[in-house]
Amino acid sequence: MKAKYNAMLLASILVFSMFLTYGFLTTEEKGNEDFSDFFVGIDVAYDDLDAIKRLIDEVSNYTNLFLIGSTGISQNSTKLDAVCHHLSQKGLYFIVYNEIPQFLYLMEELQDKCGEKFLGVEYEDEMGGVQLDHLDYKVVVQADNYSDAASQFVERVNFYLNPRLGPIEFDPKPSDFHLFTADYALYWFDYKAGYDVVLAEFGWNYSRQLNVALCRGAATVQNKDWGVIITWTYDQPPYLGSGAELYDDLIYAYRSGAKYVLIFDSNEEYSEGILSQEHFDALRHFWEYVQVFPRENDVNRDRVAYVLPPDFGYGFRGPEDWIWGLWEANDFSYEISEKLGRALEQYGTKLDIIYENGLELNGNYSRYVFWNGTILAT
Repeated sequence: MKAKYNAMLLASILVFSMFLTYGFLTTEEKGNEDFSDFFVGIDVAYDDLDAIKRLIDEVSNYTNLFLIGSTGISQNSTKLDAVCHHLSQKGLYFIVYNEIPQFLYLMEELQDKCGEKFLGVEYEDEMGGVQLDHLDYKVVVQADNYSDAASQFVERVNFYLNPRLGPIEFDPKPSDFHLFTADYALYWFDYKAGYDVVLAEFGWNYSRQLNVALCRGAATVQNKDWGVIITWTYDQPPYLGSGAELYDDLIYAYRSGAKYVLIFDSNEEYSEGILSQEHFDALRHFWEYVQVFPRENDVNRDRVAYVLPPDFGYGFRGPEDWIWGLWEANDFSYEISEKLGRALEQYGTKLDIIYENGLELNGNYSRYVFWNGTILAT
């Protein structure tokens, strides 16, 4: 696996150097092409209207997507209209973050005004990650077993996406829109709860391969779309990794089949952006790469599924990770982690990770490798 990664990294660096040296394709050649199967852009999580407009002007020739990630914008009709008008003038698609149903009427108005350019709502983030890591904000605080935890999680998140006051539902409600979320764990259960798109977070020192395998597998089996959001590498300035590291993450997400790829742009105070010129350069050269090297139609061919036990909500971030944030790691979780690690090494980027829950063998995968050692070919 290490040798394969080094080879991929070297190839990416060579292509990156080629663009820097020869610069073929200028940004003027972009013309805001309409990519129906791939969107790339920036998640702006601060509410400085002038700065956001300048950012849109900077990147509009080499992106096609913006995520308006600040409630200071999304819950202010004047600012939201101004940003969306500017995005529409540049021919960009956009998603809007929100977390309070009372403001969803603004999203409904956007649908009427902007049509297909408005892709949907990002409604809250990291439900799965919070369940694993936070003592005070868990969706599920107590459960009898793994299946009970999974059932509670799905039911409660689904209720959050379909809020009701007694027999009365909110109108509009979150599930009336195409629903996005970003997360770093338990993607399978995010989809089960009702999200249409989950963005796997690329950040810190988490394995890109593992997170793609978990998110892509969950999306494939449940017939949903998936994507990637590139987040902080550090919890202090400069927050993001280098331009070369960003470029490698963009390439990896694209080649893995992600439909949406976003770069998170905000400091810890949500007061200003963190993208520097090297990040803009990486994003521009990535856009040029996409024009020259379109994704193969067989990106999903010959994939292998590693099948986890039903409802096994383990984080897979190390031997001390938790199961559903409620149970400590044990001998079984350690055994599963070892087996999965060997599968990731053996099958590389062709591996997806799915769950045994109601599994139907079909043409999605050439082989199913089960946690108990069973292997089935289709």
